[in-house]
Amino acid sequence: MKYHATVAGLAQEWSNNIASREVIQHRANFWTDPRALNPNNGAGEVIAVRWDRDAAQLVEWWKGSPGHDAVLRDPRFNVIGIGITYTDGNWQTTPNRFTMWGVVNFFGYTTLPAGTVTKPGGTVTPPGTVTPPADPVAACEPGDKYQPPTVDLKSAAIRSGADLVSVAADGSVYSYPSLGNAKYGAARKIAQGFTGLKELFVSDWDRDGVFDLIAQRTDGQLLVYPGRASGGFGSPGVLGHGWQSLTLAVGQWCATNRLPQIVAMDGSGGLWLYKNSGMTYIRSQAAIATGNPAVRLSMVDYNADGFQDLLTVEASGYLRLYRGSGLATPRQEARPIVGAAWTDYTGLRSLQGVDGPGSTGVAGLGTNGVLEYWDLTSGRLTTPVSVGGGWTGFKLAQ
Repeated sequence: MKYHATVAGLAQEWSNNIASREVIQHRANFWTDPRALNPNNGAGEVIAVRWDRDAAQLVEWWKGSPGHDAVLRDPRFNVIGIGITYTDGNWQTTPNRFTMWGVVNFFGYTTLPAGTVTKPGGTVTPPGTVTPPADPVAACEPGDKYQPPTVDLKSAAIRSGADLVSVAADGSVYSYPSLGNAKYGAARKIAQGFTGLKELFVSDWDRDGVFDLIAQRTDGQLLVYPGRASGGFGSPGVLGHGWQSLTLAVGQWCATNRLPQIVAMDGSGGLWLYKNSGMTYIRSQAAIATGNPAVRLSMVDYNADGFQDLLTVEASGYLRLYRGSGLATPRQEARPIVGAAWTDYTGLRSLQGVDGPGSTGVAGLGTNGVLEYWDLTSGRLTTPVSVGGGWTGFKLAQ
């Protein structure tokens, strides 16, 4: 068996899904998901849950079940993806059941898909592919397993991944709740004192289920303001100094790490990955690629394959796509231009759930004060929908 990060992302997503709902359920037609990479020689899935968190015994249970063991031993399968989720819940109402949920997806391919490796961090070159540069595996390695709790966000400053956030000239921060179908409710003032910003980012940085604010200041400080479920934000933690010359994007770049990370571009077009170490100083960086210098970055699943990609806005106005691989390094390929005249937009914001559960897209604030939204669920830029005007003088948080 070989390993593929895309397939692992598919398995991990379903593991998280069934763990959050506390059900044992197979995913219907999982082999048709784009992240299955078009298997042509069969597919299989096994699921189990244990409350002693003993992974070895989870595997033994599969081996002891004739039906599951047949899937494990099927000679057609040559690529595997594994998802493990830990929860501190009371599965089936039994007290003190600290559970471990496991999902394994198996696929068979006549020709191994590009990106297949011998193991996480290993290398193998499928026929007809170009060997990529070494991937800095440690840059994606999680320090722990993170499964955010289900938090009631009705009182929180930012209530969903589809909400918009803006900063006024006086440093006041406003949140606009998503109403669905690219419609938004009235602005609510959620913070103040955010002056001297280069950019502001919305992210659940510490994965506690509540959205936080990350401020990149013009004086070089990088600060994180922890969101509170009861509303507002706590005192900021310092993530670093000297960040003023970098162009940043924040999101879950690594498929195997549930904590958000920072991808930054320097003035020469070099891309760097900064590992999340919690609410403390960032001390780890890894060079992951080179590219064309950009004035703006946005991290979003542009091609709907389950991995985050980078959209960069160049000084010429070109919108360029760097497709993510789920690993630290983006895909080794030509970087296509997917748009032009994007310097007309002063800010970009990746959004989830605007058009319903599972939808993804990007909002852009124009220099004319009009906010537009592009749905990306189809894997490409669609015709933008106007969200509304009157945003002149505001900075759109990413």
